[in-house]
Amino acid sequence: MAPPTRSPRPSRPRFYRVSILPIMLLLAGLILAAVSVGSWLQYTERQANDTVHTVGSRAADRVDVEATVQSVDAAARELVLRIRVIPRGALGEDAGTAPVADLSLQTSVATLGDLTYPAHERLAPKDVQVALTGGSISDYPFDAYETHIEFWALMNGDPVPARMLFSNAATLFSVSTTPPASGHAAVVALRLSRSGSLLVFAVFMMVVMWALAGSVLLGSWFLTTRGEGLVWPALAWMAATLFALAAFRNTAPGTPPIGCVLDWFAFLWAETVIALCLIIVVTTGVRSALRAALRPKDSPVT
Repeated sequence: MAPPTRSPRPSRPRFYRVSILPIMLLLAGLILAAVSVGSWLQYTERQANDTVHTVGSRAADRVDVEATVQSVDAAARELVLRIRVIPRGALGEDAGTAPVADLSLQTSVATLGDLTYPAHERLAPKDVQVALTGGSISDYPFDAYETHIEFWALMNGDPVPARMLFSNAATLFSVSTTPPASGHAAVVALRLSRSGSLLVFAVFMMVVMWALAGSVLLGSWFLTTRGEGLVWPALAWMAATLFALAAFRNTAPGTPPIGCVLDWFAFLWAETVIALCLIIVVTTGVRSALRAALRPKDSPVT
């Protein structure tokens, strides 16, 4: 009796024979490139926020004004500026912690109020509001604003030299400065725009919104063309995406109002597409279920 012949082992598909090492190396290279680009962007943004812009007089006897942007309220069109005053040379005492005479700082029209400091009293930081012009929060995340910051120092009513050291501590905004041509006045023009990290995140949100809407559209097309009926897991996924997208939109930094560029470019249209797909899938599924229920059953075979 002849021994039984072995059936040939089925050959594996081609993709099983491909080495996984090149794929892993490619993924590692992409991750390394993404981390490198992110590190560079974070470093440049941090360097821009740590930069101190100096304008004004460099006389030995002067008043230094350290002005730092603490926060920006785009809806109210104002920013909060923290002011720290340091009299130098003969204008100050106790290492610049107090003025030798009554000191007042006159500010620009955009700044809401001047500042006064009594003689021989310790100088404490003060916060002031500065009005912004131009731009609109409805342009979020591409909105930009402008303003001017100016300081004139008076001691006992007489003008004294002043120097301003300006910096930005508002993480959601980047600030570009334009000093005066002379370089002797404590005046600076500001242009505020959304920070690079916020802009990247907002654009990423818009891409995700359209991607989710496209996924729901493809899923609804598959269900309606195949006549799958009411597939409850798919309907639950679509409904969850509809409500999750609204919660995702509310995580946008800076609390943008309804009707901004983010909404008209992505959110409102994505919600509309998902809602329409959900309604169409339910309607088509109900019709398929009703036709199946009303279809006459085959008579039994005798």
